[in-house]
Amino acid sequence: MEMETVKLSRIVTKLTPEMHPFLTSEELNSYIVLRDGLGVLRRQDALEIIQQSIYEQQKDAVMH
Repeated sequence: MEMETVKLSRIVTKLTPEMHPFLTSEELNSYIVLRDGLGVLRRQDALEIIQQSIYEQQKDAVMH
């Protein structure tokens, strides 16, 4: 399987659409590199990616 770069919004739409209202447009528009591509991503993987994305966005906001 090949690496794939996708926007977080695509992951959310496909695997966790109920999370969409809780994410900012900046988070949804962030790019995520998936080692094995979107096709093999599981719901639990998506939730971990979302959690990490929120953390990274909040960390950047606090540092500014």
